[in-house]
Amino acid sequence: MKDFLSKTAREITPYTAGEQPADRKYIKLNTNENPYPPSPKALKAYENCDFSSLKLYPPLQMQKLREAIAAAEGVEAENVFCGNGSDEILAFCFPAFFDADGEGAAFADITYSFYPVFAAFFHIPVKILPLEEDFSLDLAKLTAMPAQGVIVANPNAPTGMGIPLGEVQTFVKANEDRVVILDEAYMPFFGESAAKLIKTHKNLVVVKTFSKGYSLAGIRCGYAIADKALISGLERCRDCFNSYPVDRVCQEVCAAAISDSEYYKKMNALVISERERLTAALEKRGFTVLPSRANFVFAKHCSMTGRQVYEELRERGVLVRHFAKPRIADFCRITVGSKEENDGLLRALSDFLG
Repeated sequence: MKDFLSKTAREITPYTAGEQPADRKYIKLNTNENPYPPSPKALKAYENCDFSSLKLYPPLQMQKLREAIAAAEGVEAENVFCGNGSDEILAFCFPAFFDADGEGAAFADITYSFYPVFAAFFHIPVKILPLEEDFSLDLAKLTAMPAQGVIVANPNAPTGMGIPLGEVQTFVKANEDRVVILDEAYMPFFGESAAKLIKTHKNLVVVKTFSKGYSLAGIRCGYAIADKALISGLERCRDCFNSYPVDRVCQEVCAAAISDSEYYKKMNALVISERERLTAALEKRGFTVLPSRANFVFAKHCSMTGRQVYEELRERGVLVRHFAKPRIADFCRITVGSKEENDGLLRALSDFLG
């Protein structure tokens, strides 16, 4: 039988998302969702939506949403680009800022595993820098790598480790002759965003999401902050796929959510508090836990493999994420849940660890 697939479709290895089982009820700590509900303002905006307008395409310029984001980030609306989740925006970054016959994109060996998938899909060469033995990223080594641009997740995934803003600013300045893409999906749990640096650094793109810090993973919205010339590049690439990417309901809900900073400060402070409690409890149970600045922890047990921990927890109704990859196969990534969810995780661990 004739194979009608392209070479790309046949050969590419897609990104694998965390499992979303429907066979039973789990304590779900495997996909870094926020355990707390969205802002009441966001929910009210949803309730007040004019659903009769869904027969029309959404506002093309997304002006209300972009202005709300700009106000929250301290930039101008012309510096904001919106898309269906930060993954879509990161995907657009590859054709917008890298050439198939160029020097490629440079990023760490242990980082968000969608980066090499995007690069392969758009046929962009890559340069991979190994993290240090302690899983930190040596920014000086990344700067020294010949590449058309660099991508850094801060805080990193799956390690959760963060880079202070002062070091990031030095790094961006050291790479002023090429694009620097900062993936700040987990920044609400760290609080050292580089978004305002776009005012003085024309080479910087900061990508964020409503999925984590704003408890809106189910609505699929993300945004980029950058100089208007870089925003134009993203818009040109987006319009080769879909000129109406963010739906009407999403625009209204996310504009309301990002305006409610006080609510999210309180909710994310709860996540941070639980992160510290969970870290201490895991260490008491024989785990080494990397210093997380995200809404998850990356932990390795002293006597069990990561796969064993994952399977024992799953059997007891708790889902965490295990990556069967070099250097990190003994670790599990554990989302910080609510107090009740974290207590359930700890009970399950005690059940088989003693």
